[in-house]
Amino acid sequence: MYKKVDSSLNFVPRELEVLEFWKEHDIVDKSLSQRQGNEIYSFYEGPPTANGKPHAGHVLTRVIKDLIPRYRTMKGYYVPRKAGWDTHGLPVELEVEKKLGLNGKEHIEEYGVAEFIEECKKSVWKYLSEWEDMTERVGFWVDMDHAYITYENDYIESVWWALKEIWKKDLIYRGHRVVPYCPRCGTALSSHEVAQGYQDITETSVYVRVPVADEADTYFAVWTTTPWTLPSNVALCVNAAEEYALVEVAGCPEHDTAASRYYLATALIKEVFGEDARIIRTMPGSDLLNKRYTPLFDYANKLITDQQRAFYVIADPYVNLEDGTGIVHIAPAFGEDDARLGRKYNLPHIQLVDLEGKLSAETGEFAGIFVKDADPKLVQDLDQRGLLLFAKEFEHSYPFCWRCDTALLYYARSGWFIEMTKVRDELIKNNQEITWIPKNIGTGRFGNFLENVVDWNLSRERYWGTPLPVWVCESCGAEHCVGSIAELRQLAPDLPEKIELHKPAMDQVHFVCQKCGGRMTRVPEVIDCWFDSGAMPFAQYHYPFENKELFESTAPADFISEAIDQTRGWFYTLHAISTLLFERPAYKTCLVLGHVLDGEGIKMSKHLGNVIHPSDIFASEGADATRWAFFTTSQPWLPTRFSAETVNESKRRFMGTLWNTYAFFVLYANIDKFEAQNYDRAEYASKRTIIDRWILSRLNSLIKNVDARLDQNDITAASRYLQDFLDELSNWYVRRSRERYWGPEMDDDKIVAYLTLYEVLEKFVRLIAPFTPFIAEMIYQNIVAGHLDSARESVHFEDYPEADESLIDVQLEKDMDLLLDLVSLGRAARNTAQLKIRQPLAKAIVVGGRELPQELMDLLKDELNIKDIEFGAEASALIDYEFKPQLRTLGKRMGKDLNRARELIPELPGRATIEALRRGETIALDVNGTVYELAEEDLLVSEVPAAGYVTESEGTLTVALQTELTEDLIEEGFVREIVSKVQSMRREIDFEVTDRVDLFVAANVKMTDLVKRWQEEISDEVLAATLTFFATEDELPQDAHSKQWDINGEEMYLALRCSEQKK
Repeated sequence: MYKKVDSSLNFVPRELEVLEFWKEHDIVDKSLSQRQGNEIYSFYEGPPTANGKPHAGHVLTRVIKDLIPRYRTMKGYYVPRKAGWDTHGLPVELEVEKKLGLNGKEHIEEYGVAEFIEECKKSVWKYLSEWEDMTERVGFWVDMDHAYITYENDYIESVWWALKEIWKKDLIYRGHRVVPYCPRCGTALSSHEVAQGYQDITETSVYVRVPVADEADTYFAVWTTTPWTLPSNVALCVNAAEEYALVEVAGCPEHDTAASRYYLATALIKEVFGEDARIIRTMPGSDLLNKRYTPLFDYANKLITDQQRAFYVIADPYVNLEDGTGIVHIAPAFGEDDARLGRKYNLPHIQLVDLEGKLSAETGEFAGIFVKDADPKLVQDLDQRGLLLFAKEFEHSYPFCWRCDTALLYYARSGWFIEMTKVRDELIKNNQEITWIPKNIGTGRFGNFLENVVDWNLSRERYWGTPLPVWVCESCGAEHCVGSIAELRQLAPDLPEKIELHKPAMDQVHFVCQKCGGRMTRVPEVIDCWFDSGAMPFAQYHYPFENKELFESTAPADFISEAIDQTRGWFYTLHAISTLLFERPAYKTCLVLGHVLDGEGIKMSKHLGNVIHPSDIFASEGADATRWAFFTTSQPWLPTRFSAETVNESKRRFMGTLWNTYAFFVLYANIDKFEAQNYDRAEYASKRTIIDRWILSRLNSLIKNVDARLDQNDITAASRYLQDFLDELSNWYVRRSRERYWGPEMDDDKIVAYLTLYEVLEKFVRLIAPFTPFIAEMIYQNIVAGHLDSARESVHFEDYPEADESLIDVQLEKDMDLLLDLVSLGRAARNTAQLKIRQPLAKAIVVGGRELPQELMDLLKDELNIKDIEFGAEASALIDYEFKPQLRTLGKRMGKDLNRARELIPELPGRATIEALRRGETIALDVNGTVYELAEEDLLVSEVPAAGYVTESEGTLTVALQTELTEDLIEEGFVREIVSKVQSMRREIDFEVTDRVDLFVAANVKMTDLVKRWQEEISDEVLAATLTFFATEDELPQDAHSKQWDINGEEMYLALRCSEQKK
C-alpha cells in the first residue's frame, strides 16, 4: 500500500519534510560519494559576498547552477560542488565604513587600519545565515562546510603564487597612467570593474572660443563634455588629414558684439553655426599645427616654467568629425588619449584636481569644489568673460563606481598593472574554445572586450584585500615579488609563526635587499579583489602547495554560470588568469544569465518598492515552484519577469498537474492493492492498448529529447518538453484511461493501465529530479522506495533514465498528434455551435487529414461524442455561399429597385449560384418586374458553413460537425447529462470512488420513461446498486441527498444515499 496522498497543493510543509529527510540521511554527501572515482564533471561556483543579502537574481543563478550538476551526477559523473565566499574589496570596506560612521581613507587611518581590518573580517559574514538558508531552501546542493574563503592565508598564498608566476613572465609593471579613479573610495579601478558601472545620464557640453594668438578677433571653436578639465588644458588637437575652415560669424548688435572669425572642421560648420557662418578659406588640419593660443584660464599658465611647451595646436588621427568642432582640448592628466599625446609632444602634466575629485587650491574661487559641481560655475565664468559660444545638454553613458555609485574620473595615477595587451591574441584564441550560451556573448560582448583589452590595473590604494606581494628596496629601488609564505620566511626569518597576510601586518615586514643590502619594504597597495575570485580554480585547493592532482583533474571547468554582468567581471578574470598562467581557457561552457525583473518587467529596487524577497516566495509557493518558474518563463540569458503570480502559475500548471496525476494513481492503486513489483511487466506488454503504447512511446521520446537538450545545457527547451508531456499525460492519457481503473475486477486491461501509469510516473520523477528535486523526492519515496527491489535511498541516487528505442513508435505519435489536433478543432466547433460535449452528434467530416487506424478512430469518436467520422471529403463540400449587392456596380443600375434587391439577393441559392457564376453565366434577378442580369462582380460573396454543419479550421485541417439532432441523439444526450449530474452529487457528498449508492429519481413521465430505458447504463456509470422512481420530489427519502436539476429544459429531482450494498 502507498501512503495516502493529500490533495492540497500547499507544497511548503512537504518540502521542509524533504529537507529534513536529506539531512537525517546525509543524502547530499552520499549523492557525491557514490559517484566518487567516476569521471569528473567540473563545476565552478562563482563566489558571492556574504555582506549583502541574497536577492531574486541570486536565486536564479543558484537554481541553474544546481540543475546541471544534479543532471550530470545522475548521468554517472562525479561532480564536486565546492562553495566559496568572495570576502575582499570595496564592497566590504564601504559596509564597514558605514557601520563605523567613517567617511573615506583619512577617517580609516584615524580609526586604525588593524582595527578596520578586523571589522572587515567580521562584516563579510553579516548575512551568512541568510545565504545559507536561501541556498538550502532552494535545494542548491553545494558543499558549504568546506567552502573556500578568499581572505584565508591558504587562498592568499595561492594568489601570491599566481602573481609571482606572472611577475616571472615580466608581465607586471609599475606605471603612471590615466586610469578610472573613484574619488570617494580613493582608488583606481580596472577596466572590468568600470564596465559594470555605466549609467545613462544627461550632462552639459560646452562650445568655447579659445583666442588665437596674434590674430585679432579670431578663435578656435572647441567642444568639450568635461568643462572641469579646462583649467588643466595645455594644448589643442586637430586631425592633420581633415579639412578645416576659417569662417566669419556676424556680430550681434543687440549685445554690442562685433563679427568674429573661427577655425573649425569644415564638415561641422553647419552643426556649430548653422547658416550664420561665411567661409573665408579652407585648409588641411596640418596647416593649423603649432598655432598658438591664449588659454581660457590662467591657472595652468602659472605652473608652467617653459611656456613654449604649452598652448599650441598639435595633431592626431584620433580626432574625428562625428561631433563637436574637430578641435579637441588636451589635458594630459585626464583621459588616456590626452596622456598619450602628452607623452608624444612632451606637454606639461598639469593636474588641478585633487584625490577627492575637487579642484585644487591653485584654481582660486573654484578650489575645493567637486568637479561635477564645478561644471556649471566654470561655464558661467566663461560666459561672463565672453568665451562661451553656447552650452547644450546631451545624453551619454558614463562610468560610475560599481560599489559606491560615485562618478568616476579619468585621472593620472601611479599603479601596478598586468600587461594584458601582450597576451591579447592568446585571450582571443582561448575564447574560441569556449562554448558560450548564448553564442553571441562570446563573439560580441565578451569577444569585443578581449579585442579591445587594456592592461589590468591590478593595484588598489585601499586596505582590505590581498596585499600586493612586491617589496621595493628603499636604497637602490630593486623590486622583489614574493610567491609563498615559505619564500617570505626565508627572506624575513623573524616572521612570526602565526602570520597574518593582510595590512597592516604585511606593511611591517621588511628584509634585506639582495642587490645592495638596503631595506626592502612592501608597496602599500592591495590587489583588485576580482583577481581573488578569478584565481578560485586553483586557489580553492591551495594549489600548487597541495591538492595538485585535484586541481588538475577539475581544470578547466566543464560548466560555469552567472549573471550577464560577470561577462566583464568574473568570466573575464577567470579567463585572463588562466591564459596568463596555463595558456588555456578556465572553462569549457559558460551559460550567461539575464537579469531578474519584477512582474511588469521593471528592475527591482527599494525605491520603487517592487523588490521580491526569495524567503517570501519560498514561504508562500515553495522552492520547486520557484525553480520551475525560472526554468520555463524565458530563456535564461534573457531578462526574466519574476513575481508571486508567475511562481503560483508554475505551481498550478506543472506541480499541481503532476500531483493530481500521482494522487489519482495512488488512490486507485490502493483500492485495488496494486503493487508494481508483483507483476511481470514483460508478460503484460502484449496486452497494452494503443493509448498505452502511445504514452510509453511519448515517454521514451521525451527521455531522448530532455537528455539531448540538457546535454547541450538547453534548460528551457528541456523543461518545456517536460511540461508538454505532463499535459498530455494528465489531460489525455489519464483522462481517457480513467474508466479502466474503475472496474470491479483486476482484469488484464486494468493491470496494464496500472503498470503503464506506474512506469511513466517512476521514470518521470527521475527525469524531473534535477529540475524540481523536492516533488521528485516526495513521489519517489512513496511509490518507488520500499516498493521496487531496484529502488535507491533517494531519487537523486538514481541514474538518469535512458530511452528504450523499442518502445518508440514515431508513426503512432504522429497519428496521435493528428488525433489531438482533430479533437481540438472538434471541441472548438462544438463551442461555436453551443453544443455540449455530452450531446452526441451523428457525423463529423475531416478535410485535409489522413485516415487514422481503427483504434484511434474509435478513440476520436468517443472523445468528440460522434457516431461516425468521414475522412477525405473536399473542402468545397463543407462550404456554402451568401450574397449581398455590390453597391458600386448596382447602385446606379437599379436606382429605386436597390432596396428590394437587398432583400432578394441574400435569398439566392448559394452553391448553385456560385457554380453558375464560375461557369461564366449571369443570374437573372426579377426586381419589381424588371429583370437584371447579375455577374460575379455585382455581388459580395461570403463563405459560410454548409447548411447543417459547423466547421473549424487550422492550417490545411478542417473539421465539420453535423449539427442536426435526431430524437435518438437527443435522448442519449439526456442520459449523459443525468450521469454527469449524479457524479457531481457524489463528489459533493464526498463519497469514496468505490462507494455504491441508492439512486432515486422524481420526474415527469417523459423523463421517467427515458431513465427506465437507460437504467442499466446509468446504474453502471454511477455505481447505483438500486434505482427507484417517484412521481414527485416530496416522495424522495428524507435520508437521501437530493437536488433539483434542469436538464436540457426538463426539470427532474435526483437523490443519493450510500447503499448497504457497499461493493
